[in-house]
Amino acid sequence: MAHEHHHHEHEHEHHEHHEHHECHECHAHEHHHHHHGEEEGGVKHAVIKIVTAAVLLAAAIIVEKNTAWATWQYLLLYLVPYLIVGWDTLKEAAEALAEGEALDENFLMSVATLGALAIGFLPGAETQFPEAVFVMLFFQVGELFEGIAEGRSRRSVAHLMDIRPDTAHVERDGQLLTVAPGEVAVGETILVKPGEKVPMDGVVLEGDSSLDTVALTGESVPRSVHPGDEILSGCVNLSGVLRVRTVRLFGESTASRILELVENAAENKSRSEHFITRFARVYTPIVVGLAVLLAVVPPLFTGAWATWIYRALMFLVVSCPCALVISVPLTFFGGIGGASRKGILIKGSAYMDTLSRVQTVVFDKTGTLTEGVFAVTAVHPEELDETELLHLAAHVERHSTHPIAQALLLAYPNEQDGCAVTDIQEFAGKGLTANVEGRVIAVGNDKLMTQVGAAWHPCHHTGTIVHVAVDGTYAGHIVISDRIKEDAAQAIADLHAAGIRKTVMLTGDQASVAQAVSSTLKLDETHAGLLPADKVARVEALLKEGTLAFVGDGINDAPVLARADLGIAMGALGSDAAIEAADVVLMDDKPSKVAAAVRIARRTLRIAKENLWFAVGIKLLVLALAACGVATLWMAVFADVGVTVLAVLNAMRALR
Repeated sequence: MAHEHHHHEHEHEHHEHHEHHECHECHAHEHHHHHHGEEEGGVKHAVIKIVTAAVLLAAAIIVEKNTAWATWQYLLLYLVPYLIVGWDTLKEAAEALAEGEALDENFLMSVATLGALAIGFLPGAETQFPEAVFVMLFFQVGELFEGIAEGRSRRSVAHLMDIRPDTAHVERDGQLLTVAPGEVAVGETILVKPGEKVPMDGVVLEGDSSLDTVALTGESVPRSVHPGDEILSGCVNLSGVLRVRTVRLFGESTASRILELVENAAENKSRSEHFITRFARVYTPIVVGLAVLLAVVPPLFTGAWATWIYRALMFLVVSCPCALVISVPLTFFGGIGGASRKGILIKGSAYMDTLSRVQTVVFDKTGTLTEGVFAVTAVHPEELDETELLHLAAHVERHSTHPIAQALLLAYPNEQDGCAVTDIQEFAGKGLTANVEGRVIAVGNDKLMTQVGAAWHPCHHTGTIVHVAVDGTYAGHIVISDRIKEDAAQAIADLHAAGIRKTVMLTGDQASVAQAVSSTLKLDETHAGLLPADKVARVEALLKEGTLAFVGDGINDAPVLARADLGIAMGALGSDAAIEAADVVLMDDKPSKVAAAVRIARRTLRIAKENLWFAVGIKLLVLALAACGVATLWMAVFADVGVTVLAVLNAMRALR
């Protein structure tokens, strides 16, 4: 618990720090915080209720055995444990009835147990009070298991959330103050240091730098910015110090607007239903309908109302799927637990259910199917050999912090080999030139080649092309691009093998890059050059074709994650917004985990269905016997307990 406690303190500090301004993230976290405590208390509360009710039930049975009271006095005695354990269920059933969507599992339980309580008042009938309490007790135990499993997932997710208070450095009266971004007015000047997130949208006044925009656009190539350029909040400043004049308030800046998109998308999404709720929707009306027929039709011919009403109530009690009510939640408990051991956090059993029915899987490209980092993927020399070309390029770029330069340095690590490199000159937006051992080396894009008069030519590879010229003569080029993840091809193949109908890739990147990745991975469909809002629109269109899962990481994916039937976030590096918006979080960045998650979900549902048919089968048997007047209620309860034990043992398989 120590760890958790610390987590809470941290959240509190975060709130105090932000008290004075409206901030989306804050609200999200307060909500989170509240959830967390509620769920801890919820489990304790439920256990206390169940134990108290069980003790009182045992006491009531003993009292009943040894006394001779009137029926209504025993009813009052049993009502105490019944209401302790069943009050919430009755309340939810009544609320659902009032809203006209009555047929869920709460309603089923309420009807059956109230029926059992009512039987005792029919002339000549045995009282069945203990069963009513037993059934309710079982139901609550099942719910408890499910609550614990979802709570564990939620806690793991809470630890993933990284609660950074975003700050802004603002220049006021010649001083540099660090304040919460919500306090900065439009038109003030802020300073953004290398490695920091841009807190709000603005225009660069001074400084040259490159920005990592992956979080916003998913575009993997950094953008270079110079005085006069507009920069957006949520980007990370990579190299130089920037002085920025703010053009929008924090609440209206790009990052905040994207978070709003997320909140709206979540409201549009139809919440998945629990497996057992879907079952109860079909089962309840049938059972209740049959019970009514049984109570009304035969007496019209025989006139024996009491006997048939007794049998109808009996039928209701027997038909109550007690074994299901405990074994299905247990199956999901096992499945969620088993998945989390493999680094797949499923936020609740309803999502497990949706996951098993997924037909379309949509991927974001950068950071999901590709690494999201640059590496040299090809070297095409003209005059020199490959090593020499890399060697010269690395020398020229040795002091640059630009990610493309970093990729060159990684490819040629021993650039400190004593060559004399002098008069390095940088041409903004073009590249660099330098003198290496007496030769003038130019390294940059085609604009720089044209400037030094080298005859460059384009390359058939996709990615960022870095050209090199020696003394004005073209020497070749180096291709730097975003690497596809090692298991990405396998991941897509696994999904197709698992019977997923369609795999789609959406990206903010340019079409040529997207096409190259798509053909390597054998995806069914690809859409490139999309902004976050376009991605949501694409997903909305695809949603019509069947259950859709979206897999992504950055902030820009959060709106889509929230909108899809099932949002899957790549955890460890993903942004808080994405982890918050998703229904399933993958702890590491392996796309192959998606297929694994689908497999686990399908297996869990298969076990749940086995339990369902088994339990319903035994029910029908007992009902048939009861209709012939052979079975007693206790026999029904015993059948149920037996079935429950077997079903629970079966459910334990889901853990593996």
